[in-house]
Amino acid sequence: MRLEGKVAIITGAGSGIGRATSIKFAQEGAKVVVVDVNVDGINETVKEIEQIGGVARGYKMDVTNRSEIEEVVEKTVKEFGKLDVLVNNAGITKDSTLKKMTEEQWDAVININLKGVFNCGQVAALQMIEQKSGVILNAASVVALYGNFGQTNYAAAKFGVVGMTKTWAKELGRKGIRVNAVAPGFIRTPMTAGMPENVLKGMEESTPLGRLGEAEEIANAYAFLASEEASYITGTVLSVDGGKTL
Repeated sequence: MRLEGKVAIITGAGSGIGRATSIKFAQEGAKVVVVDVNVDGINETVKEIEQIGGVARGYKMDVTNRSEIEEVVEKTVKEFGKLDVLVNNAGITKDSTLKKMTEEQWDAVININLKGVFNCGQVAALQMIEQKSGVILNAASVVALYGNFGQTNYAAAKFGVVGMTKTWAKELGRKGIRVNAVAPGFIRTPMTAGMPENVLKGMEESTPLGRLGEAEEIANAYAFLASEEASYITGTVLSVDGGKTL
């Protein structure tokens, strides 16, 4: 198992890619700390991990709340002795064209998708610097690289995540810490489930592989980047998008 003995905190782990990543990490031998703002989602993810014989702990945590993040990291280190991996997966969408986007829509997405990554990354990095080891993995998006109609806030946040990823890789490499990002394409998750059928069809047709991705395919990328197989990879953005960016 590629993550045997590792300890990982995964944000937004109550559903979608976060849940799939939590389960994948547990299958690979990691002890997983499942965090989300959705308590029912947390409990379901922990239950699924325990059903396959994995070890998981669940905590309600808001990535915009520094004290809650610090508390979760403290609890994790107290119980397991270390923090090997942080997966900054939590995110939301509040789509609108530039003409119609409200300040509330802008602030909400920036606060969670960008500042939330900064908050969690900084708190985790302090622990990892002390350990002289660790991996931080950030959720970017194909939208960060090419933009997307109606997603000024989301694209700006994800582009910022790419910039932070590369900056942190430069700053933390000599501390024994690797930092990478995964840029998913259009993935079948609860976030996309509510989209109109014609929009989903258009996404499939514009992707060279001709389909939406599955959450498990993103989880596989995170597991690889968290493992020793990726020991010489840092500062990269791995596109997992079915060729959408070609």
